[in-house]
Amino acid sequence: MAVTGLTGREPVVRMRGITKRFLGNVVLRDVDLDLYAGEVHALVGENGAGKSTLMKILAGVHAADGGSVELDWGPVSFSTPRQAQAAGISIVHQELNLLGDRSVAENVFLGSEPVRRGMVDRRRMEADTAALLEDLGATGISPRDPVRRLSVAQRQVVEIVKALSSDVRVLAMDEPTAALADNEVELLYGLVRRLCDRDIAVLYVSHRLVEVFELSHRITVLKDGALVTSRASDELTGDDLVRHMVGRPLEALFPSRAAESELGVTRLRLSGCGNERLRDIDLEVRAGEIVGLAGLQGAGRSAVARAVCGSEPFTTGTVEVDGSPVRVRSPRVAVRSGIAHVTEDRKGEGLALRQSVRDNTLLVRRAAFGGRARGTAVGVSELLQAVTVVARSPEQEVRFLSGGNQQKVVLAKWLAVEPRVLIVDEPTRGIDVGAKQAVYELLRGLARDGVAIVMISSELPELIGMSDRVLVMHDGRIAGELPAGPTEEAVMRLATGHVATEEAA
Repeated sequence: MAVTGLTGREPVVRMRGITKRFLGNVVLRDVDLDLYAGEVHALVGENGAGKSTLMKILAGVHAADGGSVELDWGPVSFSTPRQAQAAGISIVHQELNLLGDRSVAENVFLGSEPVRRGMVDRRRMEADTAALLEDLGATGISPRDPVRRLSVAQRQVVEIVKALSSDVRVLAMDEPTAALADNEVELLYGLVRRLCDRDIAVLYVSHRLVEVFELSHRITVLKDGALVTSRASDELTGDDLVRHMVGRPLEALFPSRAAESELGVTRLRLSGCGNERLRDIDLEVRAGEIVGLAGLQGAGRSAVARAVCGSEPFTTGTVEVDGSPVRVRSPRVAVRSGIAHVTEDRKGEGLALRQSVRDNTLLVRRAAFGGRARGTAVGVSELLQAVTVVARSPEQEVRFLSGGNQQKVVLAKWLAVEPRVLIVDEPTRGIDVGAKQAVYELLRGLARDGVAIVMISSELPELIGMSDRVLVMHDGRIAGELPAGPTEEAVMRLATGHVATEEAA
């Protein structure tokens, strides 16, 4: 989406010299930002760079300690989100703020319900909600649906509709795709583009560089609370962004691949494996090796992970670990066989958010080995140190950690059972570039220690940069194998089922 027509136009929002301190620590320092009607402005940077703080100052959640905010009609100073909303500025937070037991319409008009004869006018509220949903092209959602029955993507739609109900002119979105599947991401892209068609200015915070370039007209990079650069999207590359954010190019994020001489015995072998979703899966991973598993949404990547780990077991074929056949009929059997599975849904499946770091680290060990591990904290400090978790103490609740540190706790939880085979599904989803590099180093270190790793990722640069080989899935089968460092085009040819392996290579 190339930027056009900025010259000579006045911004809807002009932020100048924004400074903010928390407990004496400077988190924003003299930051400038302009937002234009009908355009997406991406705000990127590592965790702690100040992105969310700048967004919250604009939306009235925080007050700036220095600098000014001007709308196209004059200077403003918001002390509450309601004041910002009255001026046409709304925010969609990463953690959605909806009431699950209330209907879509009740959430959209919460606090501003239409009234008729002293009573809430439900008919009008539902009709207005239906009109907003139709205007955004959001099919499949009824104003009367309870929010708890909606998917994460549909809840995002409700948050956007809620903002539109108050005549929004500027919409800030904080990591809106972090919890979405690939097909749901496309739905959100369409909504964002429709917002632009309505001349709404969108401030978009994301760690996913692919979507930043897919959606944005301009990109602003923050580092350590300061402005690094603000340029048109088509003037920057992915390497440029990574260099601005972390001070090194994209290729430098990935550790060196394993040499053939460093690989050991075959840790995991699947032969002719299948179930209702998968057919004839043949796969081998050696000690010290990272094998990437690529494919489009629904091709069967995650289904392979769930089958190997006993959540949705194979019904045909054989599974061997270190040369011995195993019958993996449950996750507990998988763990006891030396197989670990880091799921793609960190918060929904990977963590008990209201429990401590210590309890999360011991969760699998206790569940798989019962009384032999219950009540012990042996090795927790060493595990947390090995994965470089930053927390106040092992007793801190996991929900208060950053996304990157939460992911490290998930990895520590599985390292606690000393796996020989580790399957990681979207291991860096929703975490910043710096935290990604820490995860990459950790995975490569585990491989060097003899663990066989299968890595699933929707980010092709990441999968290509980390893998010693790449297997590509299509329609429930492995369509082909590519050596280390294939092109994205080669992967996509196999993923779409158009060519044979030899042609793709």
